[in-house]
Amino acid sequence: MIFGELITAMVTPFDKNYNLDQDAALKMMEHLVKNGSDGILISGTTGESPTLDDEEKIKLFKLAVKNFKNKTKIIAGTGTYDTKHSVELSKEAEKIGVDGLLLVTPYYNKPNQSGLCKHFEKIAGSVKIPVIIYNVPSRTSCNISAKTCIELSNVENITGIKEASSDFKQIAEIIRGTREDFMVYSGNDGDTLPMLSLGAYGVISVASHIVGNEIKRMISSFKNGNVAEAARLHNYLLDIFYGIFITTSPIPIKEALNLSGVYAGPTRLPLCAMGEEELAAFKKILSKYNIIK
Repeated sequence: MIFGELITAMVTPFDKNYNLDQDAALKMMEHLVKNGSDGILISGTTGESPTLDDEEKIKLFKLAVKNFKNKTKIIAGTGTYDTKHSVELSKEAEKIGVDGLLLVTPYYNKPNQSGLCKHFEKIAGSVKIPVIIYNVPSRTSCNISAKTCIELSNVENITGIKEASSDFKQIAEIIRGTREDFMVYSGNDGDTLPMLSLGAYGVISVASHIVGNEIKRMISSFKNGNVAEAARLHNYLLDIFYGIFITTSPIPIKEALNLSGVYAGPTRLPLCAMGEEELAAFKKILSKYNIIK
């Protein structure tokens, strides 16, 4: 299954009491569809998945499938540091009708490469829908090596990887060593264009919450052979690509959405609001792009 070139890792809106806000989540999905997203990732780490319980995740999966199944691809973040739990949640997401799964590398327990293979194989083997694995060593302290990714790509329904290591040698080896239809996605907005030049397929993005159409144009320009225009857009967007990580994500992107009039609400503890100096610097960046006045 083709999920599209631009997938947004959606924030999870909470109300002022930090409860899941389903109405705001629906509006967020609508906003993303209108702003270039080919697919929406629900309950990824940008969606604060470590602080969502299974009941909340399932509510979000059902909400997305019921209202947006025919408008965009729905991908459920079902990976955790517990293989058994990940299997159970993945099976439930498949029953609900999501189009695919995203499985983050187990965090904190730091499995070796053999353990990573067995973890992902076990989860993928429990479902029939496509699976994208997610390598983000800066957040998990655990890297999926190129050799391991290539081995996992031989599993029929492991169809891609979200690569956020920024290790371009590793990324090139993955692209060279996996089957032709294996989709390599950038996991960092600032890495998207360089990764496309190596043969990556697209991006699973955070910045697309606020500059989705521009990212879509950048990808289209590159793939249509207009490399100069793609480079211009990449360079234009650099401040926003890195500005949304001025502090721990998803704090800044939620702030940007709230300031722009798209309700995202607060982050749940242990994440909390930006300090005054960070916020002032971030507002300058948002003003540059006319995201806020």
